Amino acid sequence: MADAKTAVRARILELCAQRKISVNRLATISGVTQSTLNNIVGGRNHSVTVSTIKKLCDGLDISLREFFNVPAFDELEQEIR
Repeated sequence: MADAKTAVRARILELCAQRKISVNRLATISGVTQSTLNNIVGGRNHSVTVSTIKKLCDGLDISLREFFNVPAFDELEQEIR
């Protein structure tokens, strides 16, 4: 099972690949700084906000529901121990 950070990272990369756009292009169209997005996909950002994910969704023209509606998010391990 993956954690939320890994699932978000994988989903962003999957959506970029589906649309044939680079992570840098996604940063441009979503208004998220390139450094923030690079930190997310590089695994260096440990607390991605819903606000940031919403901006990415707006740039990709999808809803938050569409972003999270994949098996990776259904199978997350519990993060509070």
